[in-house]
Amino acid sequence: MIYYAEDDNSIRELVVYSLAKLGYETKGFANADDFFAAVEKNLPELVLLDIMLPGISGNEILAKLKKDTKTANIPVIMLTAKSNEYDKVASLEDGADDYITKPFGMMELAARIKALLRRTNPNSNNTRFQAGKVVLDNLSHTVTVDNKPVDLTFKEFELLEALLRNKGAVLTRTALMESIWGYDYEGENRTLDVHVRTLRRKLGEGAEIIETVRNVGYRIRGGI
Repeated sequence: MIYYAEDDNSIRELVVYSLAKLGYETKGFANADDFFAAVEKNLPELVLLDIMLPGISGNEILAKLKKDTKTANIPVIMLTAKSNEYDKVASLEDGADDYITKPFGMMELAARIKALLRRTNPNSNNTRFQAGKVVLDNLSHTVTVDNKPVDLTFKEFELLEALLRNKGAVLTRTALMESIWGYDYEGENRTLDVHVRTLRRKLGEGAEIIETVRNVGYRIRGGI
C-alpha cells in the first residue's frame, strides 16, 4: 500500500489512478490530519509527499514519520514543485529516500517506486515463491506443481512470477502487459488472456491459485 499526501485534487487523483493501473494499491490524502489518521490504522509500504501542503508541510510530515519508531523505516519520496538544490538536500538530510520535481512522468515515478521498494523491502529479493502446490524458483528458473516439473515458456514464467511476487494483490491487465510485454508491444488485445489460459492448463491441479478479477486483471489467491 502506498500513501500519497497532495492537496491538489487533480494531481492526487491522477497519480493514484495511474499507480493503480500499474499494479500499486494507492490511497491519496489532501492534508496531514487525514494522512496520519490512516497511518494510525494501517502502515503503508511507501509514502509519497508533496512539500507544500496546507497546515503541516510535507517536510514536517517527514520529520514526524522519522521520529516515530513505528514509521521511521517507511521509505519516503518527496514530490514537489520546488526544484532548487537546497530544498532537495534539506529533504534528503531530513530522511527522504528520493526526491522528484514536478512535473514528472508517471513511468519515472513508477520506476523510482519500484527501485526504492526493491532496496527497502527484503521480500522483493526473494527467488523462491510458493502458492498452494505451485513452487517457482527464479535462480534455477523452474516451476513445479506437487513436486512435478512444469515446462513453461519464458513469458509464461514471467507472468507467473509477477503474480506470485504480488500474492493476494490484483495486478491490472495494463500493469501485466506493460511489465511483461513492454509499452510498445503491438500484439493482439487478448494476448494476456491466452497466456493465462495456457499457464492454467500447464499448471493443472495448481491452476486454482490464479484468480480472475473481472474487468480488472488477475491475482494469486492470498489465502493459498
